[in-house]
Amino acid sequence: MKLAVIPARGGSKRIPRKNVKEFCGKPMIAYAICAAKESGLFDRIVVSTDDEEIAKIANQWGAETPFKRPVELADDYTATVPVIKHSIEAVVNQGWHVQEVCCIYPCVPFLNAMDLIGGYSQMKQTSKEFSLAITEYPSTIRRALKRLSDQKLEPFFSEFEIFRTQDLDAAYYDAGQFYWGRTEQWLSTNNIHSNSFGYAIPRWRSVDIDTPDDWQYAEILFQLLLQKKDKHRGHQ
Repeated sequence: MKLAVIPARGGSKRIPRKNVKEFCGKPMIAYAICAAKESGLFDRIVVSTDDEEIAKIANQWGAETPFKRPVELADDYTATVPVIKHSIEAVVNQGWHVQEVCCIYPCVPFLNAMDLIGGYSQMKQTSKEFSLAITEYPSTIRRALKRLSDQKLEPFFSEFEIFRTQDLDAAYYDAGQFYWGRTEQWLSTNNIHSNSFGYAIPRWRSVDIDTPDDWQYAEILFQLLLQKKDKHRGHQ
């Protein structure tokens, strides 16, 4: 069985109720559920939550909530892996036979079903590693600067200060969209990033929505993309 797990707790602080807040006409979590369904990959799509409203909305959009996430796994400090481990153990205890699991974050309105398929294909080519969505930093991290208390700038990596950016290697970061792994990997590994292959996606589809400003930026971008699609259809 291929299982999608969407971890969505109720206690978000910087954007209250962000997992079910309306985003361009849908509850935010609906985008993750719809992308998982559209991919055609999953036998079951479940939402791990401690919140009744989130569970209700997830059910309305076609996900299952066969267990409730315990309080100790729903605070501000809980990492992703323990939540996915709990989800796997909870459904296995109910008799589900789970071979492959994809964690899909709940605030991913730009998630593309084809990326889920591509990440899955990448994972299948390995034996022990995860596959996760990554995207490229807009500029090389080796030319990064830090601002000191007196506002003076200082390079993080002084040895690269006079290098041209085009002569330095590109760097990537976790796009915060999905993580594919086999059940045994999820249950035995705590560190995803050091045991992963990266599935690269464009920067414009990797908006990390953590603050009200992020939310506003994502809405503007999403609406512009919808307008572009509508314009394209009009010319067909």
